[in-house]
Amino acid sequence: MPQSPSRKRAAIVGAGPVGCLAALALSKRGWNVDLYEGRPDLRLPSSKAASGQRSINLAISHRGIAALEAIDPAVADQFLQSAIPMRGRMIHTEAGELDSQLYDRDGQCINSIGRAVLNEGLLEEAAASENVRLFFNHKVLSADFDNRKLMVKDTVSNKEFQVDFDFCIGADGSYSIIQRQMMRVVRMDYQQEYITHEYVELKMPAGRGVNGEPVFLLDPNHLHIWPRHSFMLIALPNRDKTFTCTLFAPSAELDRLKTPDSVLTWFKFHFPDAVQAIGEKLLVEDVLTNPRSPLICTKSKPYHYKDRVIILGDAAHSMVPFYGQGLNCGLEDVRILSTLLDSEGVDPSIQEAGASEHAVDRRLLRVLERYTEGRYQDLLSICDLAMDNFVEMRHSVTTLSYIFKKTVDTILYSLTSRKMVELSSLRPTLSRVPYPSGEPRAWLPLYTMITFRPDISYATAKRKAERQARILEGLGWAGTTLVGVVGLWATLLVRKTLTERLR
Repeated sequence: MPQSPSRKRAAIVGAGPVGCLAALALSKRGWNVDLYEGRPDLRLPSSKAASGQRSINLAISHRGIAALEAIDPAVADQFLQSAIPMRGRMIHTEAGELDSQLYDRDGQCINSIGRAVLNEGLLEEAAASENVRLFFNHKVLSADFDNRKLMVKDTVSNKEFQVDFDFCIGADGSYSIIQRQMMRVVRMDYQQEYITHEYVELKMPAGRGVNGEPVFLLDPNHLHIWPRHSFMLIALPNRDKTFTCTLFAPSAELDRLKTPDSVLTWFKFHFPDAVQAIGEKLLVEDVLTNPRSPLICTKSKPYHYKDRVIILGDAAHSMVPFYGQGLNCGLEDVRILSTLLDSEGVDPSIQEAGASEHAVDRRLLRVLERYTEGRYQDLLSICDLAMDNFVEMRHSVTTLSYIFKKTVDTILYSLTSRKMVELSSLRPTLSRVPYPSGEPRAWLPLYTMITFRPDISYATAKRKAERQARILEGLGWAGTTLVGVVGLWATLLVRKTLTERLR
């Protein structure tokens, strides 16, 4: 597509959902955008076959939807039509019982959508923008941020060449080359942690109705979880009536699944109803042939260097997938960056003739500085919350203490927050500012704040939830003390009555 020679050029590395949304955001603000992806075009049949073995389904919730709407409302509507709403968790107990646990008292849902569906749709939107150019099979080898140059290799022709940019965005995932190149020029704090678990993706086929039509084998409006203390199986619905299942287990546990017999014995013991739905042949094939993938958490700071480069999404903050916020957080990164670009009045018009290549765009620099300072605590918070939620999903959801706390949470929420905050009411504000000022005063469950309230930052949600937990703990001690006092009074009363009667 033709690009305007009078506009600055942004180089975006990584054509996943975050990179594509960033390309759309900058394109709509007048930037020339070059989008580089080291892999082949994922819209090709060969790419779809390769990616089908290794992709946890995405659960897009209000934060991700709000980000899409802030950049392109029509795109958000399009994807929601392809998604399946899930109103709660369906717990499959070891005893074979089903327990539906709704996400929200008002019936708000998260949405299951295939990663490829979302990514392909965003790619199509980017490709349709006249000032966006897509470069597949183009791997970035190194970056010279001070001189605004990338070294790129065309993996098809095997040729290397330099490209120029004015602003670079690294959206190239957990093993980001842009992040590593930034470490050469930035005193970056960086932490990387692999957890002991890995995941394997499985496929649950569609069933057949009375007339042979495809039907869901499980309730499609739930996220299904088989919690088994140290490991778990989950299943998310797809539009073709199948389910994408993911097994999360310690590496040592997966090491035991080496033969068809060992796979069937293990699964029949822990997940007998899932075996029946998946089918023994397909289950064995998927477990033994699909790749085992690691789970990684990374934290870093700063996220930018001068006015030259910023990292977004997993390139800045990989997190384990147990809060369903990896995608939502990455898309929110783009929304927040976009609001800051607008608030600082960043102009993509080409810099004046004769300006030095080392000249600094002061407005863009302020945007990136504000992003790093304002986003850091949020990203730390959601990375920690995602790790904590793993324990909840694989074990706590079956405990009485969890069910009791969730019940109290819902009661206090209903007493103090009688009106639901509609996502539509937040759209105008979230397209202008990262978050509204102030903190919500009513009692709000942590899951509601994280999943259904994109006007509340992750750090604010975490602080508020910790404060509410302390209140509940205090009430618990007060209740225990009251029960103890009442018990002591009753004991003394009984003793006094018996003593008087025995006289």
